[in-house]
Amino acid sequence: MLIQPTNPTPRPRLGHVETVIVHTRKISCDGGLAALGHPKVWLKIGGHQTFCPYCSRLFVLDPAAGHDDAH
Repeated sequence: MLIQPTNPTPRPRLGHVETVIVHTRKISCDGGLAALGHPKVWLKIGGHQTFCPYCSRLFVLDPAAGHDDAH
């Protein structure tokens, strides 16, 4: 008898990329799964998008976002 877990860990499907709209050029990503995520990384959007090297989330800068002069 195969028992399925009640809360399975989400796994990216082939061809599926989670896209997150952001309002600043400097962002962080930790995988979003609390203890099951990945180490927090800080990312900077140079053009209009970037992706997380750990979980492949795509971060897209909102076109209506103001200038972000943070270092």
